[in-house]
Amino acid sequence: MDWFLDQLWQTFVEDNRWRYFASGIAATLEVTVLALILGTIIGVLVAVVRSAHDSQRGNKKGLGHVVLGVLDWLCKLYLTVIRGTPSTVQLLIMWFIVFQWVDSDYMLLVAALSFGINSGAYVAEIVRSGIMSVDQGQSEAGRSLGLNYAQTMQYIVVPQAIKNILPALVNELITLLKETSVCGFIGLTDLTKGAMIVQSRTYSPVVPYLAIAVLYLVMVLAISSLLGLLERRLRASDKR
Repeated sequence: MDWFLDQLWQTFVEDNRWRYFASGIAATLEVTVLALILGTIIGVLVAVVRSAHDSQRGNKKGLGHVVLGVLDWLCKLYLTVIRGTPSTVQLLIMWFIVFQWVDSDYMLLVAALSFGINSGAYVAEIVRSGIMSVDQGQSEAGRSLGLNYAQTMQYIVVPQAIKNILPALVNELITLLKETSVCGFIGLTDLTKGAMIVQSRTYSPVVPYLAIAVLYLVMVLAISSLLGLLERRLRASDKR
């Protein structure tokens, strides 16, 4: 017991090493939130393009169909490349090759960009499945009201799809949060990197690594609790 208390003191109190964990949590959450925003934008756009292309398969005339076909091909290429390569490799390529000229002050933004592009590929398929789950009659009703395809998707289809795919989107958020633990590979001091720095000072991995495991677990449980609260509110609004 004395040994464990001594390790706690060395890990968190001595030389104010708790700051490594605090700054690491901040960096982890910043990367996750920025990547989530970017990934959601990319995912929705890709899902809409692919859904629009699928809905126009019977109509093979006009410049619009050609443009849509090219966009759909680009989206498929994006999905294949991103989902077929590890996120860690993508992060290394993004920092050491694509943005090798960028100052280290922008490391967090580059990490968020890399994870956002990666997350967008998975969000795209989640959103696309949600769009496909909405009854076709909803789209036809929108058209009968005079809405074009974009307006029908924006006001009728996508809002219903979001409700259907909310649990899957939250699971993607949790996965994204945990995937950011590899940010230390490019030198970003996230939560995992902070624990590694503390471990290098105390020469003991037990408390630092157990601590970040607990911290990640707490963050995941917090996200899951927020999802449960949101789902209850959505169910309540459906009953009104």
